[in-house]
Amino acid sequence: MLIGYVFGLFQTSFFYGRMKGIDIRQHGSGNAGTTNTLRVLGTKAGLIVFAGDVLKCMLAIAITSILFGKSHPEIIYLLKLYTAAGTILGHDFPFYMNFKGGKGIAATAGLVLSFHWSFIIVGVTMFFVPFLTTHYVSLGSLLVYLGFETMLIICGQCGFVFTAMTQAELIEMYIIGGLLMALAYYLHRKNIVRLLHHEERKTYLSHKNKEN
Repeated sequence: MLIGYVFGLFQTSFFYGRMKGIDIRQHGSGNAGTTNTLRVLGTKAGLIVFAGDVLKCMLAIAITSILFGKSHPEIIYLLKLYTAAGTILGHDFPFYMNFKGGKGIAATAGLVLSFHWSFIIVGVTMFFVPFLTTHYVSLGSLLVYLGFETMLIICGQCGFVFTAMTQAELIEMYIIGGLLMALAYYLHRKNIVRLLHHEERKTYLSHKNKEN
């Protein structure tokens, strides 16, 4: 978690915004993340921030895999999840920004891409199908977490992917995944209310963001 937290402290949107002469937290939704950057600074900026936040989680997990992959191969997925949890916490609550960061979805994408190919397929499907049909980033983001936690439990209980882990270790992994999902839903609580009332703002990978 410490490895992950250190990497999570690299706030891509904040630093990119500073390069453009603004504090991203003082514009748009005030969130230091990909979606707000895309809406405020444009598609190119949003994609750069997304890539940076994804990459920082992937790098943290890669270091964990290098350090502990050979010595603890049976629990490497559990260690990857702990590392990702640290990265997400660092991203969401950076101490040098008064613990006001993003919502951790791009960092979570880094976790999905570094976990197992089956999780990548589910994650990509769970995000892009609802996003491309509704243009609600929040809906796709929340469904990614639901899909990830569901996959953890299904794969764990069916003996797929996590074949060397004990039941206690599997339960520990389910709990961590569940807590991360709960955190994401809590940080998106206002988005959830707006979705329920059909008031959520839509996001487009085009100039339409400035019109909606």
